[in-house]
Amino acid sequence: MEEAFWQEKWARNEIGFHEAGTNPLLLRHFPALRLAPGARVFVPLCGKTRDIHWLRANGYRVAGAELSTLAVRQLFAEMGVEPRISAAGALQRFEAAGLSIYAGNIFDLDRDVLGRVDAIYDRAALVALPDAMRARYAEHLMAMTGTAKQLLVCLDYDQSLMAGPPFSIDEAEIRRHYDAVYRITCLERREVEGGLKGFPTHESAWLLEPR
Repeated sequence: MEEAFWQEKWARNEIGFHEAGTNPLLLRHFPALRLAPGARVFVPLCGKTRDIHWLRANGYRVAGAELSTLAVRQLFAEMGVEPRISAAGALQRFEAAGLSIYAGNIFDLDRDVLGRVDAIYDRAALVALPDAMRARYAEHLMAMTGTAKQLLVCLDYDQSLMAGPPFSIDEAEIRRHYDAVYRITCLERREVEGGLKGFPTHESAWLLEPR
């Protein structure tokens, strides 16, 4: 996807992908990561997800990456927090207690700027990227996090019925990108009530642990 596609989505408030509450699979399966209190969790392509509110409320530090500066500003505004803003390489860093969001293209974010993370929570990144970008994204994600363990949430449906995003990501797709590096376990696969735009859809949670 071109950057302009997502910038326009946020500018027009066309954000049907934004969940009003905390993702249920995060609530049920985050403990599978077995993180210590205060661990730092990276949320790629985070938007203004409410999942960040939940992570912080439960004692975790959060780092995120988001293309849209508007989305980042809305995230902090909805938390009632005034961020500190600074340059971070080619990106802008928005910071508050226990929270660092990097605004800009995630491919411009590297390990030195991001710093150490203990785990990745990917609900909105892999499913947002077209097939041609997913391999590059997965390789970049592993490189900048030191192959940190992941809780990965995906949607799968008949891709021929809808163009996406969000795109359909099935088990074969996940294994194509990550099986060489991670042990992959399906934690849950559930039917999405009402489907996605009326089409039958499943949402699944996956635990990825370095081999």
